[in-house]
Amino acid sequence: MRASDAERERVAEILREAVAEGRLEMEEFEQRLDATYKARTHGELEPLVRDLPAPGAAVAPVGAAPALTGSQRRWADRIGKPATSGGAFAIWGGFGRRGNWTVARKFTAFAMWGGGEIDLREANFEDREVVIRCFTIMGGMQVTVPPELDVQVKGIGILGGFGERTKDDGVPSPDSPRVRITGLALLGGVGVERKRSKAEKQRLRDAELARLRELDQERGRGRGRLEKGRGPSDRSDD
Repeated sequence: MRASDAERERVAEILREAVAEGRLEMEEFEQRLDATYKARTHGELEPLVRDLPAPGAAVAPVGAAPALTGSQRRWADRIGKPATSGGAFAIWGGFGRRGNWTVARKFTAFAMWGGGEIDLREANFEDREVVIRCFTIMGGMQVTVPPELDVQVKGIGILGGFGERTKDDGVPSPDSPRVRITGLALLGGVGVERKRSKAEKQRLRDAELARLRELDQERGRGRGRLEKGRGPSDRSDD
């Protein structure tokens, strides 16, 4: 079966954890990471992590049980906590729910002539099934979720909008909670956006920069071996 970019990134995360824990030497890590980003099928990915545990878990082959990354890795720890907020309310003003907070299994938000922000990227969840009800009159609400969260959006917009837009594509994790976002926007709007946090984006950028540096170093070592293998007569012709 063909491998996806998300599966290659999950394998790369396992390799990064392994080198950080001392399970892999840097040279072997570079070789496996290079092979990961060149892999096209599950059969090519699976041997690269067969002898390594997934982050925070036992050994898991890629094809059978995907290793979890970023916020996905914490889903089991983020479900079943006591709710810290069951709703939000704003008139001629605004509200915000962001950072490390716990969403009640039924959360209701209302805004009239105002707005609100509901950010679930670092949130915990009281239950595996969560309903967020958003009602706005001549106002607006923004709900931001991580790409790996299982989200269903079913709302009504009257002279306004109620819908989802995506900045970062992602595959919902089978371990994530299921969040249903419903409600009504009258002369206003409710937007649901899949978007990675700044910390997650920085981690991905750092990983990509490290990969590019490793590839550049490997090319440099290859050129060095080539120069070393050439004799003086070969170099004199350059």
